[in-house]
Amino acid sequence: MSRFGSSLIVPSVQELAKREITEIPDRYIRTTCSSISIDHDINHSDSAAHSIPVTNIERLLSGESILAENELQKLHSACKDRGFFQVILLADSFSSSTVEKIKLETHNFFELPVEEKKKLWQKPGDFGGFGQVFVVSDKQKLDWSDMFGITMLPTIMRKPHLFTGIPLSLREALEEYALGLKKLTINILEQMDSNEMRELFSECCQAMRMNYYPPCPKAEQVLGFSPHSDADALMILLQLNETEGLQIRKDGKWLPVKPIHNAFVVNIREHNVFDFSYLLVWQSVSNGVYRSIEHRAVVNSTKERLSVGWFRRESVETYFKNFFARKLDGKSYLDSS
Repeated sequence: MSRFGSSLIVPSVQELAKREITEIPDRYIRTTCSSISIDHDINHSDSAAHSIPVTNIERLLSGESILAENELQKLHSACKDRGFFQVILLADSFSSSTVEKIKLETHNFFELPVEEKKKLWQKPGDFGGFGQVFVVSDKQKLDWSDMFGITMLPTIMRKPHLFTGIPLSLREALEEYALGLKKLTINILEQMDSNEMRELFSECCQAMRMNYYPPCPKAEQVLGFSPHSDADALMILLQLNETEGLQIRKDGKWLPVKPIHNAFVVNIREHNVFDFSYLLVWQSVSNGVYRSIEHRAVVNSTKERLSVGWFRRESVETYFKNFFARKLDGKSYLDSS
């Protein structure tokens, strides 16, 4: 798998933050303040207009034509204007215990002693494990975060040393959570008469990434995750606590995405044959109308933030040949696709 590229090994930011430092190492400092600033002109009265829409999937799948059509139009606007939307958990696909379990196990993982996490450190020429992604140069600016990535499906792509190396309780939680997300997506796929789309979905690569953003005493000088547009066909993010951090770029301004309890944040990929429009009952390709929006993560000065991302990718070799070939740089991956 080394032929697909890798990310360089970097120190744990969580361990750095534990030292209660007052000065941030230069490699984490972003020199252009404008790249970090958000749109402070948004006030409470119009913040709702700038937030990403919430989709009621139960209405979309209800079978009641008027409700479904209204929800479909709202979803169409969300995909076209934002590229992001939030989905409240479906009881048929998830139990509350599944979500609580993944939250608990993710938190417990990042609380493991650093010696234990180092056993799961990324290996040269690999892309999974503990550390950071998209680090391709020793001179590159680093993000203020730690991550653990693992491929879930197809099972042949799983790394045995990662699966056996993580606690059994985390392994079981990841399996249960991934199955729930697959069921959620299939529930939507089944609303359309397209065996071809089901085939494409069954052959895709699915991966998970757990993210930990430690507090930073000078949060305005760092970024938790550099600006980028996802190279995946579909990303579903679960924010594990109330700490804000995810931001999307709209009309040249960075807008915060406020976490909603028990809701997924969904992001679609730009100009892709697997456009999420398929998964949401559209009868034709979006022809470039839906665009993957540039986004990033900022950090808090006093509070940690955790999230879990689930990624649905196209054919394995096509994806990995390009995905790790460059650092995060806005929309550069998609622009080169």
